[in-house]
Amino acid sequence: MDLDFSPAERDFRAEVRAWLSTYAPGPLPSMDTPDGFEAHRAWEAKLAGARLSVVSWPDEYGGRGASLIEWLIFEEEYWAAGAPARVTQNGIFLLAPSLMRFGTPEQRARWLPRMASGADVWAQAWSEPEAGSDLAALTSRAEPAPGGWRLYGHKTWSSRAAYATHGFGLFRTSGARHKGLTYFLFPLDDVAVRPIAQLDGLPGFAELHFDGVFVPESMVLGEAGQGWRIAMATTSSERGLALRSPGRFLATADRLVRLARGADPALADRAARCWAEAEAYRLHTFGTARRIMAGEDLGSAASLGKIFWSELDLRMHALAMELLGERAGETDWLDGFLFALAGPIYAGTNEIQRTIVAERVLGLPR
Repeated sequence: MDLDFSPAERDFRAEVRAWLSTYAPGPLPSMDTPDGFEAHRAWEAKLAGARLSVVSWPDEYGGRGASLIEWLIFEEEYWAAGAPARVTQNGIFLLAPSLMRFGTPEQRARWLPRMASGADVWAQAWSEPEAGSDLAALTSRAEPAPGGWRLYGHKTWSSRAAYATHGFGLFRTSGARHKGLTYFLFPLDDVAVRPIAQLDGLPGFAELHFDGVFVPESMVLGEAGQGWRIAMATTSSERGLALRSPGRFLATADRLVRLARGADPALADRAARCWAEAEAYRLHTFGTARRIMAGEDLGSAASLGKIFWSELDLRMHALAMELLGERAGETDWLDGFLFALAGPIYAGTNEIQRTIVAERVLGLPR
């Protein structure tokens, strides 16, 4: 694998680094508060103005047509600069790849530019009270109506839904377990949104209640009954390169090594090991990106990455808690630790991911 960057890639890194050093804001209020949510949307608009919010997208949707390698470079510089978490991440990292692959030209032209600018912020609506890791067991349904569909049911643990403008998720349109699902886009204006408080008391999630909410036919992604196939493409983005780039973990590892300076040698050694693992994940991801650019399909191997980054993130934050001791609650490491606890659960529990790896990557029997 060629690990050298081209002159154009090095120039792109320098441009991104210079722009972020000038414009990246200091800490913003939590995006799980009304003021913080709007502050993060304003930051997304500023990124979009510099065509840096979605660098790998085509020009007509607000991007630069950058390669996967350049996107990874952007992510490294973004997280190294301490820039804010992306309030638009569900849209730009999860929905957008599926929209580009399965959406109509009209859908792409309508939604992608607004997604890139933060004008629309999308919530993910997969889970239901009785259908989480087993997504095909969902019971929320869509019934045909003149010009579209009416949605009924209950979604829960919907990320960013407390303040988002739109949502995307699966609804049952026939009785078949996998083949009876359809992928819908919907505004949240007419949906009953009930925020769910996290450990910090803020609503990072919400329940969504649908009581005959009408959506036009133009809000169906793909065709009726194709929802499972499209959702698997979305979850591949969630588990693979898109949602958790190595840049964020390498930035965490750098902070951890600084925190461990002068600490007990055993703890400092663990911090060094975490940094080495973050660097290994970085190199692995660049190699994966080059294979994808050469036409390979990531497929079920995305589950390997998801297991690795989620458990690495938790190890790093748990070590930070040990290093800080009683001071942990006075730093932003605590928020990171609480969020990292969820890593092995969201995007498909790691138990499920290990089963996928065993069966579909290693070819082991069920």
